Amino acid sequence: MTVDDTGSGTGAHPAPDGEPGRTAGSATDPAPAAGDADLRGDEDAGDAGDAGPPGNAADPQERPDADTRSDRYLSDTPSPPPDPQGRLDAQGRLDAQNRLDAQAADGEDPLALRLEQLILGAERRYTPFQAARSAGVSMELASRFWRAMGFADIGQAKALTEADVLALRRLAGLVEAGLLSEAMAVQVARSTGQTTARLAEWQIDSFLEGLTEPPEPGMTRTEVTYPLIELLLPELEEFIVYVWRRQLAAATGRVVQAGDDEEMVDRRLAVGFADLVGFTRLTRRMEEEELGELVEAFETTAADLVAAHGGRLIKTLGDEVLYSADDAGVAAEIALRLIETMANDETMPELRVGIAFGTVTTRMGDVFGTTVNLASRLTSIAPRDAVLVDGAFAEELVRTKDAPASEAEAADAAATAEKEGEEPPAYRFALQPMWQRPVRGLGVVEPWLLARRELPDTP
Repeated sequence: MTVDDTGSGTGAHPAPDGEPGRTAGSATDPAPAAGDADLRGDEDAGDAGDAGPPGNAADPQERPDADTRSDRYLSDTPSPPPDPQGRLDAQGRLDAQNRLDAQAADGEDPLALRLEQLILGAERRYTPFQAARSAGVSMELASRFWRAMGFADIGQAKALTEADVLALRRLAGLVEAGLLSEAMAVQVARSTGQTTARLAEWQIDSFLEGLTEPPEPGMTRTEVTYPLIELLLPELEEFIVYVWRRQLAAATGRVVQAGDDEEMVDRRLAVGFADLVGFTRLTRRMEEEELGELVEAFETTAADLVAAHGGRLIKTLGDEVLYSADDAGVAAEIALRLIETMANDETMPELRVGIAFGTVTTRMGDVFGTTVNLASRLTSIAPRDAVLVDGAFAEELVRTKDAPASEAEAADAAATAEKEGEEPPAYRFALQPMWQRPVRGLGVVEPWLLARRELPDTP
């Protein structure tokens, strides 16, 4: 079998036993003319000249309605995936049905099989070896890609589709063209797999779970899952692509604005950790559902504040969030807003924040380095409902005139401005030096307490 550039099969498809099989319609076959058989309609389709819509029998009254078609999907007997464009011929549909019957006979859940085919848009056709061979990729490299994407080893089960072949060909093609090294292609697979795996888990655990509550007494969740996913899938897919393109544009803009090539990877950033105080004790006292709601509220509030003020949320860790900002003033504003917002919510524990400024290495959307470690250590020693920053961060705030080096300096600047008839500097933040102390793994540091600076009363 050969696979063209769109990942569609051409020629004879291999039968389950490895022998050449019958020729079936491919994913790129042209849509049928009006009157061609619709998978969801009657098997005996009308002539091409019939005036009725696709899938009608000679008598339009005999066409199954939507409820009947949904019932067919939800019956105990597996059925092949929907084919609204009529791309499969009658024999192809029969082969797909036979394969589904065989898989269900092997003990697999019929609904799970139908949902898989609905979501993937293709039936199981290849073993890993066959998929790698069709993609022109070594089995070793294919396994590296699949594991990087987070897929479990399946031996030589026939569980892969044309989309799996196409994905392998695309990654291998990027390497062959010199656009990515092999190691970078594996990183692309890993970062994409990890990100989308979490997204998919969240959608199933939260979004779909809430929507698939039985709408009527006596209905099971299973009876509404298939048609619901059938409706949501195209909308969610387009929305995810839209958000990804927006995020990619923003990330690209940050990179091209870097001063030199080294800054594209190792950049000077402000990195902040925000940590809920006493979270471990809360886990012992609260019910799981209450704890989940608290964590979700904290993560949502933090994510909204970080985004609204121009920072970037790196990751959430339940009781802790990690964020970054190009500007120290932005990072400081986010930290104080987090403290103030949580303090006004009686359901939330107290919060502490640590921020450091310096060189940061970025990899796969995460940040690494001494600056990150220092921010984490500062968080662990910060007072409740307070923000501790390192010396480099304090210096950056002074340099950008977001904070005075000392209150004495602020008073001198105000007096000078008043004498000359000018407006005094409008510092946003105040810095208070704390006692030097050793920090595990980082030596002795001098933290600074960050606060909002009270503006002088105006006459």
